Amino acid sequence: MAISKQYLKTKPICKVTFSVEAKDAKKVAVVGDFNNWDPKESTLKKLKNGTFKGAVNLPKDSTFEFKYLVDGEFVNELEGDGLKWNDYAGAENSLLIL
Repeated sequence: MAISKQYLKTKPICKVTFSVEAKDAKKVAVVGDFNNWDPKESTLKKLKNGTFKGAVNLPKDSTFEFKYLVDGEFVNELEGDGLKWNDYAGAENSLLIL
């Protein structure tokens, strides 16, 4: 799993690319504060090498909680910007700090 951030010079936006290696998975999405935790809003595309990849534009100077949804199972991003306990979920979520 990996995250790459590309800050745009002309706009207050960061293009965040999510990449998940899950060769045996059928469906992977990234869900979080930025899409109301809706997997339909950010399903990642499966590449030929078995990696799922997708990008979203998010406002810079923001912090978001998120997780990957891999075939219905929530998974944290180990290379994220940290973890934060979420009482509603009863678990830690990955952090994305822009």
